[in-house]
Amino acid sequence: MDDVFKALADPTRRRLLDQLFREDGQTLGALARRFKMTRFGVMKHLSQLEDAGLVVTRRHGREKLHFLNAVPIRLVHDRWVSKYAEPWAAALSELKNKMEAHVEKIFEIYIKTTPERLWEAITDSEMRSKYNFGVRIVSDWTPGSRYETRHPSRPTILGEGKNIELDPPRRLVQTMKALWGEDVKSEGTSRVTWEIEQVGDSCHLTVTHDQLRDGANEELYGGWPMILSGLKTLLETGELLTTPGSLMYADHGRADATKRAAR
Repeated sequence: MDDVFKALADPTRRRLLDQLFREDGQTLGALARRFKMTRFGVMKHLSQLEDAGLVVTRRHGREKLHFLNAVPIRLVHDRWVSKYAEPWAAALSELKNKMEAHVEKIFEIYIKTTPERLWEAITDSEMRSKYNFGVRIVSDWTPGSRYETRHPSRPTILGEGKNIELDPPRRLVQTMKALWGEDVKSEGTSRVTWEIEQVGDSCHLTVTHDQLRDGANEELYGGWPMILSGLKTLLETGELLTTPGSLMYADHGRADATKRAAR
């Protein structure tokens, strides 16, 4: 995490992140126009942010676009802040002030594990529930097959989609339709791509959530930093995150049980 703190220590780099908070997926030229320094100077700052994992880049035709990666900031939060955090509603409100919906969201993280073990954690229902808010995923994991997500405390499906592309243990492409609330059901279908690259004794995991409508509900993608932080914690330490968000459905389950007992 030293690289993250070093990158955040510079006010210019923090302003670059602020610009990507407001509008993700910008070119170097677009960002440089907002600063009173040379294009080369802005490029050097972006390079340091990229080295720290706070910014990721993607080629779209001839353009190189820069995206905010919130995962390292989430890891800092989970390590030093979450034990003092307010209930999840307050944390989500804070996150909302920092992130805005865009057509494409990209998240990257390095995990000390093997590609095979990481693939298992993504596709195994029991393992997935340990870092994905207790939610289980059910599928036969064949190309074109359907999957659905459920939580033991909920009688209905929380989400569903199709497995478009499977290349274990390297790449998984899925459609996603959220069903956990009326406000997200109307968002329609988006796409989630998991890409695993082995780097030495670790894996570089990239999750791209795209085909979102402009101004999409943040509930669709706002949980990814916590999910990936939980995945890293599980595979590297065998432990579970106990942040308020990770217990959200467990809290709902206890509330439902209380209501039934009172009847």
